[in-house]
Amino acid sequence: MTVSPRLHRPARRLLLTASSLLLLGALSGCEKTPAPSFKSLDITGAEYARQLALTDANGQPFQLSSLKGKVAVVFFGYTQCPDVCPTTLTNLAETQRLLGPDGDKLVGVFVTVDPKRDTTALMKSYVGAFHPNWVGLRGSADEIAAAAKEFKIFYREVPGKTESSYTVDHTAASFVFDTQGKVRLYVRHNTPPAELAADIKVLLTQG
Repeated sequence: MTVSPRLHRPARRLLLTASSLLLLGALSGCEKTPAPSFKSLDITGAEYARQLALTDANGQPFQLSSLKGKVAVVFFGYTQCPDVCPTTLTNLAETQRLLGPDGDKLVGVFVTVDPKRDTTALMKSYVGAFHPNWVGLRGSADEIAAAAKEFKIFYREVPGKTESSYTVDHTAASFVFDTQGKVRLYVRHNTPPAELAADIKVLLTQG
């Protein structure tokens, strides 16, 4: 006896539905966790800005690895900078305030591009005026040049009226490192503190 194909349609539909569900389940299992959305430029995995080994304002050797567990914001500048540097550090202090209880997990790291004038004592006083726990770094001219090259930072002395009254043109961006010591963000000058605070909160949730 021949069985009508119509009798098999419900079973066929059930089989197709089950197959579709299994396929969807398999596909969902293959989906990657979406990358976090940052307001600053995401440079995760960059082949530069990987290390920073200079001398702190207490005259002690410093490496970025010593800040593991904190989010570090690294900025190159100099203490006699008339506008960009104080503005950047002021905004960073406001960013730290906006983080509330998480503010103590943020450390500002200020690297001088003017080691001739920026002594350890001057760096300690200048950086400490913005936050007592931030780090001021200096080194020899060659060490600063090597650090700037590693971070792809541009800087150049501009002669003044006297030999000691020169200014220094320099890159006005900052770099954010996560709690594992990996560079993650390139922050443009004058980025609003609220935006930077939002990005840092994302990094802190990642551990």
